[in-house]
Amino acid sequence: MTVGTDARLDRIGTDGSYVIVPMDHGITIGAVQGLKDIESTIDGVTSGGADAVLTQKGIAPRVHDNKNGKGYIVHLNGSTTIGPDENDKRMTGTVEEAIRAGADAVSFHINVGSDHEPDQLTQLSEVTEKADRFGMPVLAMAYARGPGVDPEDPEALGHAVRLAEELGADIVKTGYSGDADSFQHVVESTRLPVVIAGGSKGSDRETIEMVRGVMDAGGAGVSMGRSIFQHEDPEAIARAVAGVVHDDLSTEDALAEAGLALEA
Repeated sequence: MTVGTDARLDRIGTDGSYVIVPMDHGITIGAVQGLKDIESTIDGVTSGGADAVLTQKGIAPRVHDNKNGKGYIVHLNGSTTIGPDENDKRMTGTVEEAIRAGADAVSFHINVGSDHEPDQLTQLSEVTEKADRFGMPVLAMAYARGPGVDPEDPEALGHAVRLAEELGADIVKTGYSGDADSFQHVVESTRLPVVIAGGSKGSDRETIEMVRGVMDAGGAGVSMGRSIFQHEDPEAIARAVAGVVHDDLSTEDALAEAGLALEA
């Protein structure tokens, strides 16, 4: 890891913990709620405490004036829900393009256990090699997904995060195993900071309880998209998430300080 990599990691996190809001979903599911006026959403989540936002390269002009000095990550592959296979993530950008777009880091998605794993392994290796030349951090989105793979199995998730470290990533994002005890195995499977995906939007309490579980297991935070950007108040839910990740708040205190209802 270079000095430049360390410096850029500081731009997308806070003291080694991370609240990242990916909004690359426009390529996957279209311009859904929270992404049409992405400028307002970016302003809201970064005002609420998100450390960084993440998009595809073409959205960069809509990011910089609205991110309130926070970090920016460019995602380098993608697929669509209306295509033949959503797990078949294809390259959509390069490290050099991300640098020209003003990114502080790049991210790459790999589905461990899918039919497309071999190609994605090779591509992630190429991305980390190129990124290292420029001192650019790599966030590997390493999911356990494929035929016969349980996406919440801690053994499979542990394999996925270790794979990311083995291939040279600097941070790894994966799914949540469902509770802090089982997720501890995932965290212990790598020396990389481990952050979780949010998945489809649940209740506010479910979201914050999940974040609390990740931190209790020794995780480093979240890279949470739809649960934040599709929320009725993205700024408030970002504040609640950041309260747990950065201030070690309980679920109840995080919700209360964000002004969110303490529903059962």
